[in-house]
Amino acid sequence: MAKLELSEKDKKLFTTQLNEILRYFRKIDEADVKDLEPTYHVMELKNVLREDKPVPPLPTKQALQNAPEKEKDYIKAPKIV
Repeated sequence: MAKLELSEKDKKLFTTQLNEILRYFRKIDEADVKDLEPTYHVMELKNVLREDKPVPPLPTKQALQNAPEKEKDYIKAPKIV
């Protein structure tokens, strides 16, 4: 897709290198993994989440104090069509 122009020498070199890489993949495919659990990450990860506690909302005046543009009690944003 990149439309690289390669010399015949480079084409042969890259073909040899790519075939070598594919040979390694075939070697991996030979591994017996039927009794192994899938591993999605090398380290066991666990999300640390806080308990969700409802809190009262900010007062309108405080919520709008840093808005670049306001109209009545709303933040005014550019019209997108």
